[in-house]
Amino acid sequence: MSATLIDGKRIAEHFRERYKLQTAKLAAAGVVPGLAVVIVGDDPASQVYVRNKARACESIGIRSQVHALPSSISQAELIAFVQKLNADAEVHGILVQLPLPGHLDDRAVIESIALDKDVDGFHYANMGRLVIDESPFPPCTPYGVMQMLRHEGISVDGKHAVIIGRSNIVGKPQAMLMLKEGATVTICHSRTQGLAEHCRRADILVAAVGRANFVRGDWVKPGAVVIDVGINRLGDGTLCGDVHFAEASQVASAITPVPGGVGPMTIAMLLGNTLRAAARVRGLSIDEAGVA
Repeated sequence: MSATLIDGKRIAEHFRERYKLQTAKLAAAGVVPGLAVVIVGDDPASQVYVRNKARACESIGIRSQVHALPSSISQAELIAFVQKLNADAEVHGILVQLPLPGHLDDRAVIESIALDKDVDGFHYANMGRLVIDESPFPPCTPYGVMQMLRHEGISVDGKHAVIIGRSNIVGKPQAMLMLKEGATVTICHSRTQGLAEHCRRADILVAAVGRANFVRGDWVKPGAVVIDVGINRLGDGTLCGDVHFAEASQVASAITPVPGGVGPMTIAMLLGNTLRAAARVRGLSIDEAGVA
């Protein structure tokens, strides 16, 4: 392997230590940050994600509430539940774990979250703010990618960033954040013609397509930085990303692993957004050196 490994687990721990100090400062000012996580149904992967988020909160002093609701809940009942959380002064951030059961409208539920508690950054208004560089809560996964690059001293200014994936959760907000930092951005997707050629022109390649080992080593420009957002479970139960790690790591200058790359940073940024939400509600400021 020639590429430098970008250890997301180590970097996330660095941020969590910062956030622990900030949580203590807020608590001393009479504000105990609170995050409410809503999970509907019994999807095993969602349950794992929710447990990990709850543990991360508890580890730095954030009050975590996990609300497990039955898959039979109606749209109106779920929205009414979210609105109760909106009115709860001890809840500063609300996260509805996606995906929801098929009979529920994800977008309508997300839109029912109060803007100042939308710590996932998925509300239409907060997504719009992201476009004009004013979002208080950048979506956690793409924001985690940016913080990871910054921590490793990898500048995107003037670089060509190619993003594979156009989802509202990763691809589109990742492009906005890259543009904000001065990158020239190309967004690719399933209908992009000559996809491999686009990838070979990338100084920074972000894969968020949801297909195991999709990006091969010969798609990577020598010396490029490769960020693998995907997480896929193979038939033998092992996890892998969207990038063929063994091949790409022989060509790239730096690369994230799966697991242990972007995933831990996503959770770390959720903690930071929750702290920011708690401070904003009380009119307090957060030291941006402590909360990224």
